[in-house]
This record gives sequence, structure tokens and C-alpha cells, in this order.
Amino acid sequence: MQQFKVWLRAARLRTLPLSVSGILAGTALAASYGVRDGWLLLLTLCTTLSYQVTSNFANDYGDGVKGTDNDRRIGPQRALQQGALSAVALKNGIVIAAAVSALFTLATLFRAFGQEHLGYLALFCLLGALSIWAAIRYTVGQGAYGYRGLGDLFVFLFFGLLSVLGTLFLYTRHVTAEAFLPAIAIGALSTAVLNLNNLRDWESDQAAGKRTLVVLLGYSRGRAYHKALCLVAILAMGWFVSLQPVPAKAAWCLLPLGVVGWHLFSLRFRKDPAQLDPELKKIALSTFFMALLLYLSEW
Repeated sequence: MQQFKVWLRAARLRTLPLSVSGILAGTALAASYGVRDGWLLLLTLCTTLSYQVTSNFANDYGDGVKGTDNDRRIGPQRALQQGALSAVALKNGIVIAAAVSALFTLATLFRAFGQEHLGYLALFCLLGALSIWAAIRYTVGQGAYGYRGLGDLFVFLFFGLLSVLGTLFLYTRHVTAEAFLPAIAIGALSTAVLNLNNLRDWESDQAAGKRTLVVLLGYSRGRAYHKALCLVAILAMGWFVSLQPVPAKAAWCLLPLGVVGWHLFSLRFRKDPAQLDPELKKIALSTFFMALLLYLSEW
């Protein structure tokens, strides 16, 4: 039981709601076009959760073996850093989680496309493989893209555009122009969560040679960039709601963005990086509830 708790901690359950936000938004968009499939929703959620767990194991391992997770890091201690799991155990965990991700990916794609759309099946198998690769290579290996300032771009693409638009395509086999707005909003907020994490740990990352975008930009510019991400998300979702046939029906999804606005206001008084850790939860949960309310608005 104790070992199970250690693995649960390494899976970082608090990150999971953010990972399903794009799936809920894409499903809501599909429902607005009259397409619903409960089994596809369940499989898609399982797939994205398995990707996130794979990524969390890989981040624990990659930052741990590189020495980035050290006593200077402000965030919660991770399993390898604490010595609760060995590097070998974590590496095995990554392999198992990646295999589970691959199985869920195949099940999801066969549910969505069957054998009638082999071209789409092949394309999304490739995208699934890229998702697993991206989950692992963020911190693992000499060429880890998270150490080269590319983490923000990958989060925006995979948590935002691919998650929302890809989910919509699984249901409907088409993508609409208006669907880009919630995709941009969720991508921007997901990137804002990563950026807050990097703002919090920028000094330890810099010392360890982890060149996040905050390290490249500097702390002050990193804060300005964070505000821009949040404002882009607010504007994109506001625009999306205004385009709906009945804006009042979808307007409920804007309520969590009030928390994002309050976060931006309170950020002015949080100058110390250590004060940013509680803000992570605000943005992550606001993103999740925004997507959830959009989903519920179609039922």
C-alpha cells in the first residue's frame, strides 16, 4: 500500500484535471454539431490521462537524473528527488505508462474510425505516437526540448490545438474555424500553468542549466508573458461565446475566467517566486471548470 501511494504521488494527480480540459471542450463542440458518443468520450479521457501520467513519470525521472530537482527547487519534492523511487523503477514506470497510452490510443482510434477510414487511422496513430514522444522527451534525454525553451510551444500545441481540434475531428471528421478559439484559450491557459511553474523555479532551473522560456526571457519578461497568455485566453473565449447562436447558453463557461482575472490582479502583489505556487492550482482548475461548463452547456 505504501508503494502504491508513492506511485500515486509520482503520477501527480493534481495535474490531471488540466489534461482533460481539451477533451471536454472538443466533445462539447462535437455535441453542438449533434454528434455524441459516450464510449468515445470515455476512451479519449483515458488516453489523455495516460499521456499525462506518462509525462509526469518522465518529468520526475528526467529532472531527477539531471539534478534539476534539488534543494533549491521551490515546488513539491518529487519521488526520485526524495529517494522514494529509484531511477530504474521510474524508467520502468515510464515504459509501462507509455504502453498503456498506446493501447488506449488504438482503442480510441478504432472506436472513432473503425476500419472504414484507414487514412485517418494512420494519421492519428502518428499523432498518438508523437504525443507519447512529447510526453517523455520534455525532460528525458540529452535533447530534451523542455531544456531548450520549447516546452511552452509543445504545451500550447498538444494541450490546446491538438487536444481540442483533434477530439472534435474524432467525433465529426471535420474542424471548424470557430473551434480554434477554445483551442487557443485552453492552449494559452495550459501554457500559463507551465509558465507559472517555470517562474516559481526559474532560479533553480537557471542554476541547473534548464533553459526554460522564463530563463531565456528573464523573470520580469516571464511575468509579462504570463499576463499576455491569460489575456489571450480570456479574449478568445469571449469571442467564441459571442459567436454562438445563443450566447447566454455558453456564457456560463466564462465564469471561471473571473478567477483568472483575479489571479492577474493578485499577481501584482506576488513578487517572490515562492508565492506563485498556490497560483498554479487557480489557473489549472479555472481551465478545467471552463471546459467542464462548456461541456455541460451542450447537455
